[in-house]
Amino acid sequence: MRRSQTISTTRLFMTPFAPKHADGLFVMNSNPDVMHFLGGPQSREKTEEGITRIQRRWVTHGYSWWTVLLKDTDIVIGAACLQHLAHKEDAPLEIGWRLIPPYQGKGYATEAGQAAMDFGFHRVGVDYICAVADPKNIASQQVMQRLGMTYVGIQTHYDVPCAYYEKSKPA
Repeated sequence: MRRSQTISTTRLFMTPFAPKHADGLFVMNSNPDVMHFLGGPQSREKTEEGITRIQRRWVTHGYSWWTVLLKDTDIVIGAACLQHLAHKEDAPLEIGWRLIPPYQGKGYATEAGQAAMDFGFHRVGVDYICAVADPKNIASQQVMQRLGMTYVGIQTHYDVPCAYYEKSKPA
């Protein structure tokens, strides 16, 4: 039996990327502030290509990127992931997130990150999860700290220097 791919938290509903999320994901991916540390704004075409690529990863791995919506609404506020670090199959799983600016600073990234981490530990069954951020992205690093992750140091991933955090599955 295939495990559920959706996640419901106190305030959020997370569901795998789908074409119906394209408008909301494009709002996020085209925003220069959101994408500042992530390679810059994306076109609508790149967003739609990303949805297709992510859907394939869900089929292959059973995890990838979720669209993050406010619970009991159709309002896309961001995205969160559980994926192989730097898209390398032999790498550990990493969690990540990004939010549309009006929803930043309200604890949603921490809530989504915790949900992605719990999915990895309890549904996928891994014992170790990491997260990376641009060393200047203090907000993301603060989320990692709130999630109880430990700073390891600066490492190169995605061909750039990254602040690397880790956490082992609680006993």
